[in-house]
Amino acid sequence: MLDIREKKLTSFCLLALALFLNACSSKQQVDLIVHNAIVYTVDSTFSNAESFAVKDGKFIAIGTSKEILEKYDAKEIIDAEGKAVYPGLIDSHCHFYGYGEGLQELDLVGTKSFEEVIDKVVEYSKTNKSDWIIGRGWDQNDWDVKEYPTRYELEKLFPNTPVFLERVDGHAAIANGTALKKAKIGINTKISGGVIEMDLITKEEGEKYDWLKFEYGGETKPIHYPITIPSGILIDNAVDLVKNTIPKPNKATIKNALLAAQKNCFAVGLTTVDDAGLEKNIVDNMDEFQKSGELKMRVYAMLTDNKENKDHYLKAGRYKTDRLNVRSFKFYADGALGSRGACLLQPYSDKPEQTGFLLSPEAHFDSAACNMATSFFQMNTHCIGDSSVRLMLNIYQAKIYEHLMKENLAASTNPARWRIEHFQVSTSVDTSILGAGTRRGFSIIPSVQPTHATSDMYWAKDRLGPERVKYAYAYNDLLKAAGMLALGTDFPVENINPLYTFYAAVARKDLKGFPEGGFQMENALSRENTLRGMTIWGAYANFEEHEKGSIEVGKFADFVILENDIMKCEIDIVPKTKVVYTFVNGEKVYSNK
Repeated sequence: MLDIREKKLTSFCLLALALFLNACSSKQQVDLIVHNAIVYTVDSTFSNAESFAVKDGKFIAIGTSKEILEKYDAKEIIDAEGKAVYPGLIDSHCHFYGYGEGLQELDLVGTKSFEEVIDKVVEYSKTNKSDWIIGRGWDQNDWDVKEYPTRYELEKLFPNTPVFLERVDGHAAIANGTALKKAKIGINTKISGGVIEMDLITKEEGEKYDWLKFEYGGETKPIHYPITIPSGILIDNAVDLVKNTIPKPNKATIKNALLAAQKNCFAVGLTTVDDAGLEKNIVDNMDEFQKSGELKMRVYAMLTDNKENKDHYLKAGRYKTDRLNVRSFKFYADGALGSRGACLLQPYSDKPEQTGFLLSPEAHFDSAACNMATSFFQMNTHCIGDSSVRLMLNIYQAKIYEHLMKENLAASTNPARWRIEHFQVSTSVDTSILGAGTRRGFSIIPSVQPTHATSDMYWAKDRLGPERVKYAYAYNDLLKAAGMLALGTDFPVENINPLYTFYAAVARKDLKGFPEGGFQMENALSRENTLRGMTIWGAYANFEEHEKGSIEVGKFADFVILENDIMKCEIDIVPKTKVVYTFVNGEKVYSNK
């Protein structure tokens, strides 16, 4: 009897085991499962989920943890332990390659005086292996003496080595005499769309600083005092005169820059970067390194407005892979507010004799808009001042509408998606154009950087005055008018961390918590709209909303897990929040565990 019972028990166990194995084998095999999470899908209803499955680099199922775990089995299963998961973060305006370059150069961000700048240059020169000393990051607005420096101390310390130090925004720089000579900048050099600052030197000063002697055009000329000579400060187009003389980087240097930038960007949750202003050579290298698997970052490339790019791309057309999208050109209408190169409708409040300037004639932008419309390239234009904003909005509307009519395209298809980059200073009249544009199908997209507001708020009122500053950094007004915003950082002008963007957009404070009540809070953004601006709206601005920007079936499995839920936690905790994991295409590209 006992033997019969044992046999029955054995048979039952074997049957149960078979049923269990059969149930397991019936589960669909995937590459990755994330469960026990708060998943912000950022889909059309901004829904939440608990879990999702990933296969071949894409989301294939989204639901509750029970649903996903019962249906799927994976090589890797991540218990998120209740943490929040978001779509991969998109920086809609940055300088990814330039940031990587800067990591190999002298960092001057945060310097509190020109004396500190000098000290850093001297220290850097001891280990610098390049023929040039190149740095970036100083900002005279952060100094006690908020005036541009001169090159004379650099001249004394480095009489034979070219020194070139860009301001934090890249729209101004200081160069020593050796760098100026290489660029053939002298007392009679003229520049359009920029400024070469001049300095009046007396005989007494000249004799004190005998290294001021210049060699112009290969001919040494005697100095007859007093004389006006370049002070070393270059603004906007004048900066390029020196930059164009700096030796081009080799392939190894480009690769090191890209991979260094990628490492830091993944660590803060970025999975797509819109690189604003690239030359063909850099784009080609990005493509090569992506195809070799070394560069995993997705890049939306804005091409620099130069002859080489236009000659090639306007003929060859747009270029698209899963990780690289080349379909836009970046134009500069004006310069920066901090260096008074922004083009304003009325004079600067702190320099009534200046209104800033356009970097190219109006005809250049009109012609460019024609080329962009007929070639189906997106036109993205840097506009800081209200004068440049008005000019480009008018050109955009005219050319987009003309193109819609010519091609018999429905306005609702929104074929252009042209962007105003920064949209920093505006007027209520110009902001309202965005609303009119949306109804007529122009859909001009404001691409803004919230940390600019919290960096500039200390001195923006000085530049613009108490009334005009109310229409600066007006992100909520722009959102109401345009219906969407693409959010970015403009790094390395600002920090690369997109959570600083989130904090600045919602709290309108800097990292010191200033001001206590927030800066012009009527233009703060909600958390939900801020997250949209960093994900799905950023994807839309790149024509990529069907492949990324939200956690939905069929889209690339780009996502980030954060240690805090930025949609619910105290807002002051957001900038201190760390990234737990960053995934691109279902691959873990960053982990702090």
